[in-house]
Amino acid sequence: MDLGPHAAFIIASYAIVAVVMIGLVAWLILDGWRHQRALDALEARGVRRRSRAEDSAR
Repeated sequence: MDLGPHAAFIIASYAIVAVVMIGLVAWLILDGWRHQRALDALEARGVRRRSRAEDSAR
């Protein structure tokens, strides 16, 4: 595959996009784990989430 005189720019662009996408996916996974731990801590303290059925019964 011949990318011509702009090969360095094309390869660098794809590499940067790949690094950014991997970073975003990692950030989302880590943030999800952090939020899940926070929810688990709240539930361990006795704080419960209200369900829709309880809200509509009022």
